[in-house]
Amino acid sequence: MTKLSVNINKIALIRNARGGNNPDVVKAALDCEKFGADGITVHPRPDERHIRYADVYDLKLALTTELNIEGNPKEKKFMDLVMAVKPAQVTLVPDAPQQITSNHGWNTLTEGAFLKEIIAQLKGEGIRTSIFVDPNLDMIEGALETGTDRIELYTESFAQHFAVNPIEAIAPYLAAAQKANELGLGLNAGHDLSLENLRFFAQHIPSLLEVSIGHALVCDALYYGLENTVGIYKRCL
Repeated sequence: MTKLSVNINKIALIRNARGGNNPDVVKAALDCEKFGADGITVHPRPDERHIRYADVYDLKLALTTELNIEGNPKEKKFMDLVMAVKPAQVTLVPDAPQQITSNHGWNTLTEGAFLKEIIAQLKGEGIRTSIFVDPNLDMIEGALETGTDRIELYTESFAQHFAVNPIEAIAPYLAAAQKANELGLGLNAGHDLSLENLRFFAQHIPSLLEVSIGHALVCDALYYGLENTVGIYKRCL
């Protein structure tokens, strides 16, 4: 079954809005584990506007499932963090420092040499690597050359077009998944996956190992409760 990694950035954002420690980010992560999540994802930004670097150290000590840290390896502070924490997985994302959220994947052809060097460092520490990519076959072939273990398909385009034409929306992702499988790359996915589209996506994408979901899941938890929401997302998979 495809694993669910819950991104808790938005829980940290609510905490930071008032200061203090309410909601408690580590407790929320542990509760997600208890409610059935297979892992926890965080994406610390340089300004620490949601997840703080200190949170990542605390989570590493507390979690019993996998910790996935997302971020841009061009930021020294990020690389220092992941090399110190040694999470189960690092997802490399080409975000600019002030970017609100991820909005594109890597160009694995022009950035291939850089990514190969970074991935060698991470794998040397026993850290599984994943590269954030658009559903572009050339980018996936380029990802193979970097030595990455997995790719993460950037699914915003699928989510935007799903309500209009699900078959057309899924087509480039199906082709991308088939190419990844052919090349022996593990396959993750994330961004704007929700209760409306997750089941369809998971049923149509072969060998999908993991989805990372935060914004939609936290929004749904306002109405359904966190325990119930994690369970609903798990059932979609």
